Amino acid sequence: MSDDQTKPGPQWPVHPFALAQQAADYWIDACQRSVLFMDVLRQRGDERNHRDEQPAPHVLSFEFETILDGRHLERPVNYGLLYILPPDGIAPDPHKRPFIVFDPRAGHGPGIGGMKQDSEIGVVLKAGHPCYFVGFLPQPVPGQTIEDVCRAEAQFIAKVAALHPHADGKPALIGNCQAGWQIMMTSALNPDLVGPLVLAGAPLSYWAGVRGKNPLRYLGGVLGGTWMTALAGDLGNGIFDGAQLVANFEKMNPSNTLWAKNYNVYSKIDTEAERFLEFEKWWGNPVLLNAVEMQYIADSLFVGNRLSDAALLDSNGHRIDLRNIKSPIVVFCSWGDDITPPQQALGWVLDLYEDDAALAAGGQTIIYSMHQSIGHLGIFVSASVANKEHEEFTAAMDMIDIMPPGLYEAVFLDKDEEMLQAEIAAGDMAGGDYVMRFERRGLDALRALGGNDAEDERRFAAVARVSEINTGLYRTYASPVVKAMVTEASAEQQRESHPLRLRYRMFSSKNPLLDGIPAMAAKVRAERRPVAPDNVFMQMQETMSRQIVDALDRYRDLRDQATENIFLGVYGSPLLQALVGLRTDGGRPRRIGRDIAREAALNAHRAAAAMKTAEGGVTEAIIRGLLYIYRSPEMSAADERAFATIRQLRLRTSDDKELSVTHFKTILREQYLMLQVDEEAAMHDLPLLLPASAEARAAALAIVRQVAGATGTLTGDGAVRLERVVAAFEARVPKLAVAVAGKRGKA
Repeated sequence: MSDDQTKPGPQWPVHPFALAQQAADYWIDACQRSVLFMDVLRQRGDERNHRDEQPAPHVLSFEFETILDGRHLERPVNYGLLYILPPDGIAPDPHKRPFIVFDPRAGHGPGIGGMKQDSEIGVVLKAGHPCYFVGFLPQPVPGQTIEDVCRAEAQFIAKVAALHPHADGKPALIGNCQAGWQIMMTSALNPDLVGPLVLAGAPLSYWAGVRGKNPLRYLGGVLGGTWMTALAGDLGNGIFDGAQLVANFEKMNPSNTLWAKNYNVYSKIDTEAERFLEFEKWWGNPVLLNAVEMQYIADSLFVGNRLSDAALLDSNGHRIDLRNIKSPIVVFCSWGDDITPPQQALGWVLDLYEDDAALAAGGQTIIYSMHQSIGHLGIFVSASVANKEHEEFTAAMDMIDIMPPGLYEAVFLDKDEEMLQAEIAAGDMAGGDYVMRFERRGLDALRALGGNDAEDERRFAAVARVSEINTGLYRTYASPVVKAMVTEASAEQQRESHPLRLRYRMFSSKNPLLDGIPAMAAKVRAERRPVAPDNVFMQMQETMSRQIVDALDRYRDLRDQATENIFLGVYGSPLLQALVGLRTDGGRPRRIGRDIAREAALNAHRAAAAMKTAEGGVTEAIIRGLLYIYRSPEMSAADERAFATIRQLRLRTSDDKELSVTHFKTILREQYLMLQVDEEAAMHDLPLLLPASAEARAAALAIVRQVAGATGTLTGDGAVRLERVVAAFEARVPKLAVAVAGKRGKA
């Protein structure tokens, strides 16, 4: 039974006089709500007009100071690096790694990552980390490109690292939506500069999705490619209006855009107005992009899907290969996100790695988490998400930074009584209301999410080639004519007449027809008479609203289905595919580019690691022993309790300095690689790393036992591996053997 069938219909009163009274009550309430709703729209329009006059409008709810202005860089951009000033009572720890939140430039203005106190920025500050924010101005710098933005971001990251020389770890980056692929490109070009990356609702594989859903990915094909993007840039006199991107988002859900959003405010005018106005501050101020920036995005990403193919090059000829990223990558997506579905957030992993061994051999750590229902914007602005997922990711960032290479799913466990009692006894090891658990996954787990088959991939590849042809024809024959006809005045007039801006201006104090609304609204608030919920006419209103929503949803479903059918039919045509040269590719629509230099460096690194199994000391021995245990197929998960145990035990290096996260990560990666290359050799040489003192070996073994058992007693293969580690730690190694091994390792 549907939700609509379970909702009560109008309950008609028996007495006609009661019906008349309800009609009068409803009429008064409806008139009052109409006046108040018009006043809310007026406030929204005035707020938009006010923000449009500001040089740097934003919706950040935190105070900040500017650290770097991108307009003053060698290659100027309209981006800036801001330091978020901690609220009263919060003092960042200078030894904790800094975080940088990057806002998406997808048509809207900046600030969504810090729109509320319970936000990504709020979570970072509450955890005691220094926090920075990368935002942008509404007008682009003439001539700036996406590559210029990547260069600027690299300089911002380097500046933050320089400001925190004592921080334990490189800056962690949070990229929201379109900012996600931007920081991935920056990190691929500057792999030694960045710390862990958190991609929140970020699309990276633009062709990915499943049939019957994700219709936005068909848009490029239905429009015949990106020639219309070029046309829009020419009509804008070299500027692309971000309002067009916002309009595309709104068209995805016409029932919400045309009816439900406004009706929700109208029907709940006494409680919903403030929330509505707060959100519209961000939604109603679209920004501008250079036409060349938008064309690059459309050609290389939206339609070309070249980022996940490692097919992009910068101006110096460097390949933008996501496999070059050395830092852990956290992908946070949601099944309720219709703009960036999980397939688009995670499909790039399947594009770049053919199997699990290739992912591990590449040294890349990828952690993903999928929310079950939250929408795209909720990933950034929902307080429930901020206080769970973002809070846990922030708290566990040091642990994420040292996770061995591989694919993991982050699972959030509610703490039970046993966990809470253990924390009390141990001094609150994990903190918070949840325990984050990282469960080992294979690439088959991502394939199970659904996606394109080979024929679908060929269809999208056909779109990319048709787009190149159409855009080339437009550039050659139509673009010169359009540019000759366009002036800056006509371009500005076109932007101002966009429906998104027009609706804000019409319902604002600039419209003289609304001059009397503020006074009428004040009078209504003083004499407010809301109708009872069981009023039959109010119930009829609700029923009518549901019918309107249902009708618009049916239209959306029919439109999306027709779009998909047209796309599949047109671009699935063997004739069209042959005309654009696809059938000459041997049936493979895409080839992932190989990076021979990168592969050679990896092979050399693996060979060097194989020669160092006898090098190191007690710290290396402890880490190697733990990694050997956790390589067991039965040890398919690790959570922050084990990491908290390591922190409490304060592992120390041979010179008695506290082991930093950065140093720990270096040792862990080296030991993991040794085990991966030759597990037997690494375990055979393990006793050579241990001190001669039986007491010292016993103390080191106690650490191994405590960490390995932090999440419970080991069984099966895990227990067998632990026993082998115990035997290695208890083995007596003659001093001569240790000396010989040391010389062999140096050789």
